[in-house]
Amino acid sequence: MTIFDPTTLQATYRQLGEQFSTDQLPTPVADPALIRVNPALAEQLNLLASELDSPEALQIFAGNSVAHNSQPIASVYAAHQFGGWNPQLGDGRAVLLGELIAKDGQRYDVQLKGAGQTPYSRRGDGRSALGPVLREYLVSEAMAALGIPTTRALAAVTTGEQVVRESFLPGAILTRVASSHIRIGTFQFFSAQGDIDSVKILADYVIDRHYPQARESSEPYSALLGCVVAAQARLIAQWMAVGFIHGVMNTDNMLVCGETVDYGPCAFMDAYNPQKVFSSIDTHGRYAYANQPEIGHWNLSWLAQALLPLMDDVEAEAINKAQAALSKFSTIFGESYQALMAAKLGFATSSAVVNPMFSDLLEIMATQGCDYTLTFRALTDQLAPQGASDVLGEPYPLPDALQGWLEKWLNLLAKENIEHTVAHQLMVNNNPAFIPRNHQIEAAINEATRDNNFKRFHQLVDVLAKPYVYRQADEDFARPPRQDEEVLSTFCGT
Repeated sequence: MTIFDPTTLQATYRQLGEQFSTDQLPTPVADPALIRVNPALAEQLNLLASELDSPEALQIFAGNSVAHNSQPIASVYAAHQFGGWNPQLGDGRAVLLGELIAKDGQRYDVQLKGAGQTPYSRRGDGRSALGPVLREYLVSEAMAALGIPTTRALAAVTTGEQVVRESFLPGAILTRVASSHIRIGTFQFFSAQGDIDSVKILADYVIDRHYPQARESSEPYSALLGCVVAAQARLIAQWMAVGFIHGVMNTDNMLVCGETVDYGPCAFMDAYNPQKVFSSIDTHGRYAYANQPEIGHWNLSWLAQALLPLMDDVEAEAINKAQAALSKFSTIFGESYQALMAAKLGFATSSAVVNPMFSDLLEIMATQGCDYTLTFRALTDQLAPQGASDVLGEPYPLPDALQGWLEKWLNLLAKENIEHTVAHQLMVNNNPAFIPRNHQIEAAINEATRDNNFKRFHQLVDVLAKPYVYRQADEDFARPPRQDEEVLSTFCGT
C-alpha cells in the first residue's frame, strides 16, 4: 500500500488539453532527507498519515519516484509583474503531481515546488533553496491556523544538493497543496493570444471545480467573475486584519480559488506602518500593506478583461457587466474588513459608531510605532477577568497617547451593552498572540542553513498551529524583535 492509496491521484487539469501544460517528471535529487511532514493535513486529504515518514514517501516528496497513477505536469501562464506585462511564464520550478479528493469532497492539487527545470524555467535552475521552503511551510501553515484561505504544506525535504543563489545554499523541496493553482495569469495567457476557446475551457473548469453556483446563473461567466471578485476581496480583508503583507501581488500570484499563494517576500508587520514594504524588489512600494486592496482590484480587472468575450457578444455590454462585477469589490472588502476589525475590538458587528474606533486606533498606532499584533492583545487584556492576563509574562505597554482612546472604547462597549466577558472572548478569538515573526523565521532559516539545526523551525510550526492561545512557555515567540533583530527586507529566493 502506498502513501496515495486508497485515493489515487487524478489529472483533470491535464485533461483540459495540451495547451494548458506540459508533461514533466520531477528531476531526481542526490540524497533526500525528511525535514517535516504534516499528518493532520494528510488526514484531511484522505492520505495515509502513518506512511508519510516512510522511505517510499520520502522518494515521492523528493521527486525521485512518481506516485501511483501520477501524471506530472508543469502549467503555463502569463502575468503582469510589478505592472509590466510578461506574455509567458509558467511553473518554472514546480511540478503538479495530480489531484486528490479530500474528506470535504473537494479536489486539491498536490505539487512539488523546487522539483527541477521545466520548459518554463527560462534561465532558472528549477530548484529551491532551503530558506524559501522553510518560510513557505511556516507562513502558509500559520495562515491556515489563523483561518485565512491558503495553500498548505504537506511535506518538506532537503535534497542533499546545493543551489547557487548569492552563495551556495542547501536545496529543498516543498510539497504544496492547493484548491487549485489556476491563476489570473492563466486566463491572461490565453486571452493575450486571442485563444477564446481555451479561455472558455478554463472558465468552465473553474466554475465546475470552484464556483458551481455560477453555473446556475443565466450569465455564468459574469457570475464567475463576481465569485472571484468576492473571494479575493474577503481574502485581502483577512490579510489586512492580521497585518500580513504579501509582497509580490503579481497576477500570477493571485489564485482564482481565493487562496493565498507564493510566500516569497511576504511578512507580518511588527510595528504598524500602513506604508510598510518588506520585499527587497518592491523598490517603489507598489505592494505596500495599505496598497493591497487597490492592487487586488487592479489584478481582477485583468481577469475581467480575459472573460469579456464570454460575457456578451456585444463588447459594450460585456464591459458593463464586468464593471458591475468589479464595482462590488470595494463594498465586499470594506464590509469584510470592518467586521474583522470590529471583532478585534470586541464588537460582534461593525457600525457607523464602531468603525471610527479602529481607524482612530490605527492612526495612533502608526504615530506611536505600536506593535500591531501585541497592541490588540494588550487591548484584549484590558477586558480580561482578574488575574487572567494572557498577552505576555510582562504585558505589552500601551502608550500614554492611547489613554483618551481607551476611555472612548470602554464607554462605547458600555453604551452598546456589551459585557466585558463577552467582548474579551471575542477579542481572544480574533487577536492572535503568535504570528510568524520575521526575526524568528530568519533565525530558524539561519540555524537550519548554517548548522543543519531544525529545532527552532519545528518549535515555530508547533507554536503557530495554535495562534490564539497564549502560553507563557512560548513567550519568546510572541515578543516583538529587539532593534538588532529587526528584519528590514525579505527576498523571493528564486
